[in-house]
Amino acid sequence: QVQLVESGGGLVQPGGALRLSCAASGRTFSTYTMGWFRQAPGREREFAAGISRSAGITYYAGSVKGRFTISRDNAKNTLYLQMNSLKPEDTAVYYCAVRINGGLAYSRIDEYDYWGQGTQVTVSS
Repeated sequence: QVQLVESGGGLVQPGGALRLSCAASGRTFSTYTMGWFRQAPGREREFAAGISRSAGITYYAGSVKGRFTISRDNAKNTLYLQMNSLKPEDTAVYYCAVRINGGLAYSRIDEYDYWGQGTQVTVSS
């Protein structure tokens, strides 16, 4: 069992920045592939960014590439998402997720085993 707790969401103006954090329980955080997903009102949950166990590989959805940066601190059992140049269309609930085993693609939502409760990000003037 892995517990995930997101934080750092809030209201920000277009062009602004936010940094999300995801604290994970357990002593094997460094063995997990991690991902950030988001869900806007009336839409399906979608992939935003993924990161390998050692942070050597990162992968982004086209809609956030160049603006968002995923990172992790295995010593602190924490995953991050730095979001810059935010747009109104980035408004969503953001979730972190854990993939225990290997998978075919970071973006495949069905390959993730545990999810946090989500944190709201609202981009509006």
